[in-house]
Amino acid sequence: MNLLELDGVHVVHRIRSARLFGHDNVYALTDANLVLNAGETVGVVGESGCGKSTLAKVVVGLQQPTEGSVRYQGDSLWDMTSAERAAGFGRNVGMIFQDPATALNRRLAVAKIIRDPLDVHREGTPAQRADRVRELMSLVGLPESVADAVPGQLSGGQRQRVAIARALALRPALLVADEPTSALDVSVRAQILNLLVDLRDRLGLAMVFISHDIQTVKKMSDRIVTMYLGRIVEEAPAAAVPEAAHHPYMRALFSATPSLLHAVEPIVLTGPVPSATAPPSGCNFRTRCWKATDECAAELPALVDAGGSARHTYRCIHPEL
Repeated sequence: MNLLELDGVHVVHRIRSARLFGHDNVYALTDANLVLNAGETVGVVGESGCGKSTLAKVVVGLQQPTEGSVRYQGDSLWDMTSAERAAGFGRNVGMIFQDPATALNRRLAVAKIIRDPLDVHREGTPAQRADRVRELMSLVGLPESVADAVPGQLSGGQRQRVAIARALALRPALLVADEPTSALDVSVRAQILNLLVDLRDRLGLAMVFISHDIQTVKKMSDRIVTMYLGRIVEEAPAAAVPEAAHHPYMRALFSATPSLLHAVEPIVLTGPVPSATAPPSGCNFRTRCWKATDECAAELPALVDAGGSARHTYRCIHPEL
């Protein structure tokens, strides 16, 4: 049985438009399909505004889809009552946000922040909760001396370690990391990434890892999902990319990353990213694609299975070969 499954998920937001008394629809997520297995890491990449964070919120149950279903271990998430969802799903998923400075309550001590999930779910006795907090601090490499400190007294790396400890408090099966190093100095990013890899392997966690850094995603993940304008355009085994990437956008993303081993000619995308309130017809990427034809505007390309033993799908009628 799959740990988590998204089937035909759409998220549409209503916003006030420039027109008097008018409203526009923002198509934040369109027909998203994703399967996550126990112990597997799926990386998600794409430009800002492509829907990565919306996908993360759907996965952890913070965003109810406008259409489609989310299933955890076969049970439909949004057919549950709020109490059932909290007990059967909420305690089994943890999330690490982009900026630990804003994700942590600046007035609470570190020990209280980490203990909060245990208190909310009434996990064990007070003494057992205190023991669990000490265990979690040791697990993420935090000294006991910071237990009574508030987030403002910690470094950025230490704050993110607190956020990771809080996410792991209830021993979740799934961890969602939304740009977990984007707000950190370069010097501490590698430490946090290495910590996440170590925790994933030691605890057997499934993980959704979201980042702009496609090379980091490749190293962290078993599969890579590439998003553009709210739609998943390609899903491929991490070991197969970029050589076996078929969608032009995925190739363009990898070409923009310098390589010390192989000379890569950057693929320059021209033109602005289309608005999510009025996405192009057919293939969303066609307005910036160097391979686009009139056929690309006619209808959305069908989902193509690239074959092979691992899951590899893409939407393009003029794929890279």
